[in-house]
Amino acid sequence: MANTKSARKATRKIARRTIVNKTRRSRLRGSVRKIEEAIASGDRNAALAAFKDAEPAIMRAAQRGVVHKNNASRKVSRLAHRIAKLAK
Repeated sequence: MANTKSARKATRKIARRTIVNKTRRSRLRGSVRKIEEAIASGDRNAALAAFKDAEPAIMRAAQRGVVHKNNASRKVSRLAHRIAKLAK
């Protein structure tokens, strides 16, 4: 339990940030899920449209510190590669 005044305030701040970060993380996962569903169905156009919406969301999450920058870049790269394989 936080004893000092500053520690109590820090706890309150952490609780507020956690809510914001959970929202951002769920938005990130939802956008990735849309791409993966389109890839699974084999619909390249739907996958490209979903990717166009998801890429900024993924990179924004990295910029805000929800996921690591390299993690976000790796995710975008792998999704782009999977979409490119649909064309073949």
